[in-house]
Amino acid sequence: MKKYLLGAFILGFSFSMTEAQQVAQLTLNEAILYAIENNVNTKNARLETLISKATVKETTALGLPQINGSFNLDYNPQIPVVFLPNQPPFGDPSNPSDVIPARFGVSYSSGVGITMTQMIFDGSFFVGLRAAKTLTQLTDLDLVKAENDVIENVKKAYFGVLVNQERIRLAQANLARIDSLLKETKALNEAGFAEKIDVSRILVQRNNTYTQTQRSQTAWEISKEILKLQMGMPMDVEIVITETLKELNPRKDLARLLVEEGQSRIELDQLNTQIELQQLDLKYNTSQYMPTIDFNGNTLRRGAGNELNTVYDSRNWFGSSLIGVSMNIPIFDGLSKSARIQKNRITINQLENQRLFLNQSFKNELFTAKANLTNDLNILDVQMENLKLAQEVFDIARIKYQEGVGSNLEVVDADAALIEAEINYLAALYDGLISKVNLEKALGLLKADLTN
Repeated sequence: MKKYLLGAFILGFSFSMTEAQQVAQLTLNEAILYAIENNVNTKNARLETLISKATVKETTALGLPQINGSFNLDYNPQIPVVFLPNQPPFGDPSNPSDVIPARFGVSYSSGVGITMTQMIFDGSFFVGLRAAKTLTQLTDLDLVKAENDVIENVKKAYFGVLVNQERIRLAQANLARIDSLLKETKALNEAGFAEKIDVSRILVQRNNTYTQTQRSQTAWEISKEILKLQMGMPMDVEIVITETLKELNPRKDLARLLVEEGQSRIELDQLNTQIELQQLDLKYNTSQYMPTIDFNGNTLRRGAGNELNTVYDSRNWFGSSLIGVSMNIPIFDGLSKSARIQKNRITINQLENQRLFLNQSFKNELFTAKANLTNDLNILDVQMENLKLAQEVFDIARIKYQEGVGSNLEVVDADAALIEAEINYLAALYDGLISKVNLEKALGLLKADLTN
């Protein structure tokens, strides 16, 4: 994590240097480091780890002494009346009633005290404390999972920007090539060596190529916005990619991925921790059958007076205290604990079934990812060869046309085939990059290049 923070600091520094122009120059690692620090999902995951740590402190506090103070000041506008039987030896013969009303109490009373409770034994406390610590481990794993998801999304978005940049470069080269051909054909038409339809045919091709260039430009702008969104970067900042596709994806690295054994997946660690939490919850509910023992103590001083100014006279204040041990023994709760225990056991069985399925799905995901990357690399080789051949065909067709032994239609067809080959090549290149990221995810290696 220190390496991540260092990278984020370096990126933040280079960003601040260009803040006046609102331009951020990025490499892939810098984009990932920035995203780990600023993506909303990773930020919330880090906050969740702080919540879990606070939960541990909260649970630990239940086993510490609980001390509370109290103070009261009461006023009785009317002192309560207590009725006594009018019978000997305290009866009043002169009173015809069979009861005697008597007021017991004073107008003002006050008290101050301290109570303390200390848990001596509660089986559920220790289980709850362990569960809180396990929850902290789960939130740490959730943070790693959130970072992995961010890395995956940023890589795919970053490669999308690079592919669109390449698409723009090729589209502009196509446009320049068509413009040059259009200029030559117009000159031949004006000299009487080419027909007007030849010019029109190339002009149609030129318009189509121009449209493709504009679409590529729009796709590039959109892909940059997607990258900024995944990174958590302000949308008003212009980003500049400083790497090329070839630099990021040397063929030997792609080949190495195909023979990697991989690492343990974070999703499996998360599920194992969830099973552990359910097992602790089962122990917690089972421990509810055990008695709890608490130590209790309090000290209290109270005073009273018929006038407010006499309430706090030291002669009217008296103290009391209490020390004791209490035991709470559960006897019958309507079988609610038994139902909770049954639910815990069923949930554990469900999670174990999910773990078995997850292991199988990871094997299938790894197999599929390797097969897709192998297939995409083969397709990429074919498309690269097609691109070279299409370029050769166009060059030959253009030379033949310039020398008067080829037709204008042949040149236009060769140019259209070249453009199609370029589109197919870029599609194969992008598919290969996405398959590479998917394989890194299946291998559990999405962070591997960040620790180099």
